[in-house]
Amino acid sequence: MNERSQRTLQPTAAAYVAGLIDGEGTVTLSRRHANERRQLVVSIVSTERDILDWVLAQIGVGKVTNKRTVSPRHAPSFTYSVSNRQALELLRQVMPFLRSYKRIRASMAVDHYVAVTPRNGRYSPMQDARRTQFEADFLAVKAGSTPLAN
Repeated sequence: MNERSQRTLQPTAAAYVAGLIDGEGTVTLSRRHANERRQLVVSIVSTERDILDWVLAQIGVGKVTNKRTVSPRHAPSFTYSVSNRQALELLRQVMPFLRSYKRIRASMAVDHYVAVTPRNGRYSPMQDARRTQFEADFLAVKAGSTPLAN
């Protein structure tokens, strides 16, 4: 099996990926299934598949998928996404270059996500309360929030 591993980005690549995340991406907590906890997800949407393939090649992990078009007038679009600890490592590398509210979310994830997410998925009542508060605080950061200073 050809297992991919996450790469360390060169500063110019990290800055470019950060620009894509700031402009066309998301840094969020998302559920894959209704009964699961939210997971950290970083994604970028584009109509240029080549750009997302380049991102995937630079980072070494994640996936590029087709998005469904709802109208024949819409151009086909694609999504690069990476989740959980791989997303966390990507955020560590691109965070210094982020300029939008996504930098605040990236900082919150880097500083707190591992502490509020046990690897075995079992939460004590106290851990559950901390995780719920982290999710609420994280998702409360929206466009227009003041980005962190350098």
